Amino acid sequence: MKKSRYSGEKIVQILREAEAGASTKDLCRKYGMSDPTFYIWRQKYGGMTVAELRRLRSLEEENQKLKKIVADQALEIHAIQDLLTKKF
Repeated sequence: MKKSRYSGEKIVQILREAEAGASTKDLCRKYGMSDPTFYIWRQKYGGMTVAELRRLRSLEEENQKLKKIVADQALEIHAIQDLLTKKF
């Protein structure tokens, strides 16, 4: 996945400028992004603070680690079941 040019804090700052009354077109031109990108950010990060964004990222990382653990355990269980069902 391509890394964003903008950090989460910068995205929140841009959205705050929009809430303060700046035009979407002007913001997009100023920061060099497209209109759809702005609206996707607004949908995803709208109303968030920087602290909430950091918490969301940490939860996503933790969730990813837990999913990896579950996948590894499922693979081990499947391998053990295959060994137990083989006839010698």
